[in-house]
Amino acid sequence: MKYIKSKNKQTPAAGFSLIELLVVISIITLLLSILTPALRKAKAMAMQVTCAHNLKQIDLAVNLYLDSNNETYPCADDPVSSSPFYCLWMGRGWRRFIEPYLGSNIDANNPSVLFCPQDRVAPQIYESTSYAYSMAFYHSPQQIDDMNDKSCTWSSFPPAVPSIPQRSTDVARPSGKILIGEWLSNHTPVKGDDPGWWGWKGQRNYLFADGQIRPLKAENIRPANDGFPDVNLTKNGIKGIDWPR
Repeated sequence: MKYIKSKNKQTPAAGFSLIELLVVISIITLLLSILTPALRKAKAMAMQVTCAHNLKQIDLAVNLYLDSNNETYPCADDPVSSSPFYCLWMGRGWRRFIEPYLGSNIDANNPSVLFCPQDRVAPQIYESTSYAYSMAFYHSPQQIDDMNDKSCTWSSFPPAVPSIPQRSTDVARPSGKILIGEWLSNHTPVKGDDPGWWGWKGQRNYLFADGQIRPLKAENIRPANDGFPDVNLTKNGIKGIDWPR
């Protein structure tokens, strides 16, 4: 500490010495190194909660759709579009069915609750739609059991496998059958390419037929007819279960 001389005594000068400044900087750096990971984790958790809230809003829209359509789930023959090509189970395919119940026009520029804020892929590839809809809700259990490869969900068309409307009363175990879920592991990044429901890595938010929302690891989902945690091809379709394993 520097001192200013006076007639009677030395008076401390205002300010910090170089050593004091270095100590303060070191303490701040240490605190930041401790707090930054916690802040990142808190931000990631907040985004996962937002994603779960999206699914809750989607659940409300689906229930309004059921009320208006004799308890029948969205149904259409695949593919629902030829240029660009996509199927009903893809977010780009089923969004038009619930659009009237979300109070807005849904498209790539206005995805509404169909976009997870932590999804870095959907805006470039999937028209900002982060969630997929299980094929088991628009095909019969027998049709689903006849599909034993992931390619059956997209490359068997044409000719398309005719869809068969399924009703909410057809679901044998609503608490165990996934209705809609994140396609990618947005909150637990997968190293390399993320194959979505066609891989055993990562974790996703899922909406079940009974309205519950659960974040589940892929390894906790039961193997489907194609050998993956692919809720499109759940064994026994709408009569089967995806979770618990």
